[in-house]
Amino acid sequence: MSARPRPAAMRRGGVEDGAASVVAILMTDVEPAVRLNAALEAAGLTTVTISPMDDVRGDLHRARPDVVVLTGALLDAANMSLVRRLLWENVAVLGFTDVSDPQMVERLREIGYAETWPKPVRIEDVVDSIKRRLERQRLAELTGLVGESAAIREVLVKVEQISPVTSTVLIEGESGTGKELVARAIHRLSPRRGKPFIAVNVGALTETLLESELFGHEKGAFTGAAERRLGRFELADTGTLFLDEIGEIPSSTQVKLLRVLEEREVTRVGSGQPIAIDVRVVAATNRPLREHVDDGGFRADLFYRLNVLGIYLPPLRERRDDIPLLVRRFVTEFAALHDREFHGISAEALTLLVEYDWPGNVRELRNLVESMVVLAHGREIGPDDIPRAIREGGGRRRLPVHVGPVVREGERAQGRELEFIVRSLVELKLQVEELRRRMDVETRTSAPGWVGDVRSPSVGAGEISGEVVPMPGFGLMRGIEPREQGPQATVITLGPGMTMAEIERLAIQAALRDTAGNRRKAADLLGIGERTLYRKLREYDGEDPEQGDEGDAPFDET
Repeated sequence: MSARPRPAAMRRGGVEDGAASVVAILMTDVEPAVRLNAALEAAGLTTVTISPMDDVRGDLHRARPDVVVLTGALLDAANMSLVRRLLWENVAVLGFTDVSDPQMVERLREIGYAETWPKPVRIEDVVDSIKRRLERQRLAELTGLVGESAAIREVLVKVEQISPVTSTVLIEGESGTGKELVARAIHRLSPRRGKPFIAVNVGALTETLLESELFGHEKGAFTGAAERRLGRFELADTGTLFLDEIGEIPSSTQVKLLRVLEEREVTRVGSGQPIAIDVRVVAATNRPLREHVDDGGFRADLFYRLNVLGIYLPPLRERRDDIPLLVRRFVTEFAALHDREFHGISAEALTLLVEYDWPGNVRELRNLVESMVVLAHGREIGPDDIPRAIREGGGRRRLPVHVGPVVREGERAQGRELEFIVRSLVELKLQVEELRRRMDVETRTSAPGWVGDVRSPSVGAGEISGEVVPMPGFGLMRGIEPREQGPQATVITLGPGMTMAEIERLAIQAALRDTAGNRRKAADLLGIGERTLYRKLREYDGEDPEQGDEGDAPFDET
């Protein structure tokens, strides 16, 4: 099947040119089809009714519908084949079922039906659902945010609510989640559409250059200022200014930015004359800005000025159900762009993509799909076509410890960055040592890798208490039951000036504690070889490797 994008005039309700949304009704059961058609037309929607006795595929190709509704026979072989084809064309398929069995509903969902209703159908509910779906599709086309998850639905609702007003917006989310796409959608849905949309990455500019870029400068204001230059605020006048990576802005520039936002006036570098501006500011950050305020790196007053309206973009690992939708969307895009015939992805390969954590989020997934479309020309994608790092990444082991609450100068500090750094450094140190040992002693391949888990509540830097507090386990592979590990994992605590060797030792002791001193299980949880663990224990102050720490159970040699 060659995937081709729909013409711009017909995409998702004609967002670009105002064309009406189209709902196609496949009359596999005539009576509800007639009632649904009348109700949709009364609601102002454009409909096309198609008989299964006609040329269904040809009629659908000519109609270019946004939604297709089957009014019966959902498990008919021809209808199931049609559903699978429409999925790759990014058309939602809905259906009426003859039974309301939950197992049947789940089977229909797996086949590809986006939503089903048991008969007798309440047509008013179906019409309301179709209208909501068409509106989400319209917003998805504007934002580029594809998905049916509750998290994405919430984002789309917020975009629609936020766009008509002029208040400042703060978008938070990891790199690659689509923050600039959301900013552009807010602008395009606002009364300022048609006016300038200016984007600037404030984290990529030096302090001096940043002030000149934002506020402009007069001729001779500094060395190299050969002529007057308008800043981004002036260029965005009457429009929208998007400030990306706002958390990286220097402290001195934060003060000036706060004044501009409050006074609605900008003063060029080298000038004392304020200039009135009418700009809506949309800022974005890939780190929790409130935590940046807590650790003193960002002004609290500027944070509150920016965070009038907030949007959180979830990482891809928090909305895994959207991954198949994104894959199909990107396949359609790149098959057309590169003029490639694409024969689909096997269930096993798609499962690997869904289970992977995607640290680069949607951007990483999009790049991978492009490479698969190009390299798998004329055949179906299988598990062996998925890069090894992704095949192995879905079930990587993680340290079974949590870096506990940190108290600095009497105040509790939170911060995802420290936990990620600690986990990554400990794991990397163990991994490198294992690799070196195997190469030098056994001439084997490198040890399996792993990555840090940053999904848990996190901490900042500083001194903490020495108490051990039980916390939910972090060492389990996704979808795997605990392997006699116990329901909880130990908190490790950090103090100022601790070395990597000390932190590493804490992590190993925590793993031993959580496995009741079983060396083999502890090594498995840490993702290292048992010999490596044995050697590390011998290094720790001459400890007897056959005994754990005081109070720990002896190692289980079986």
